Amino acid sequence: MSFPGPPAESRLQRALQPAWSAFVDLIYPPLCSVCHVPLGDGARGWFCKGCEEALPLVEPPYCKVCGEVYDGAFTNEFRCANCSGRKLEFDFAVAACRAEEAVRELVHQFKYERRLHLRGALAALLLRTLDEPRLAQENLADWLLVPVPLHRSREMDREFNQSWELCLRLAQLTGIPAANALARIRETDSQANLDRDERLRNLRGAFALRKPRFWEKISLTQGRRILLVDDVFTTGATTSECARILRREGGAEKVVVITVARG
Repeated sequence: MSFPGPPAESRLQRALQPAWSAFVDLIYPPLCSVCHVPLGDGARGWFCKGCEEALPLVEPPYCKVCGEVYDGAFTNEFRCANCSGRKLEFDFAVAACRAEEAVRELVHQFKYERRLHLRGALAALLLRTLDEPRLAQENLADWLLVPVPLHRSREMDREFNQSWELCLRLAQLTGIPAANALARIRETDSQANLDRDERLRNLRGAFALRKPRFWEKISLTQGRRILLVDDVFTTGATTSECARILRREGGAEKVVVITVARG
């Protein structure tokens, strides 16, 4: 795996960092994001050893297209029933964890309870997707992080877009650039009670390329390889429609979906 890494710190930042970290740890002792036990002096992780070992990580075998986890003993690549008979516009999707247990709760708290401090822990999980063999062989410095957008009314109500927050933190960790290249231009009905085909129809016309500001390049995505970022992947209807816009209107060369959790 190749990406630039976090921005280089200045000599002054390197000199002050130990004292600043010690001060912050004194005021806000580092706690496990799941069980909230103290992590100890100098800890820089997000989980205690027990909670980290209990994370429901996505591990092979899983669908080569949508990342659906399979509990059997497949040794070859396979395409699952979720993908059969569908034209998905992204190249493939990868999730860090199953949407179960502690991970599901962390996502819910971050997304619906505005616990923005959890974005660091979730971005650390999201970083694991870049170890997927098909991404590990890429020079990700040449890629672009793009969040799945929220409609303006939804974002105003929530006060943030969880996917953009994850993009920003992942960009800090990796040095991969991030851009709000998409906009959600139409509110849609709830997807919860719709079947697969109805979900796709419901989303048509919901997304568009975001109009660049006057100081930005005309096209952020033309010829680019995109990491499309979201918190949870369920059926893939939303990310497929986003990928369609990025490819057909934005000229993206490739779109890979990365998420914290796989529903």
